[in-house]
Amino acid sequence: MKVVLQAIIGSISIHIIYVVVMMLVGYIKTKNYKPDIENAWMKVGNLQNEVEFVSVTPPHFYVLSFLGVSVICGIVILSYEKLMN
Repeated sequence: MKVVLQAIIGSISIHIIYVVVMMLVGYIKTKNYKPDIENAWMKVGNLQNEVEFVSVTPPHFYVLSFLGVSVICGIVILSYEKLMN
């Protein structure tokens, strides 16, 4: 039971770190973006007429991701314990 709890905590930690890093990357990209409007008007044919802000991930993906990372963490913990004993 101890290994299962450690694996779940490891999976939660990895997912939280992933979400925080993705938010930081998005924030840094947004802060550093400088549009080149002057040159964009020279190539009008290349301008997009639609904008997509978010791509939707199905909710079951997050459950499967959490379970998969938990299993991997459990395998790593068990392997580490066997190597140390």
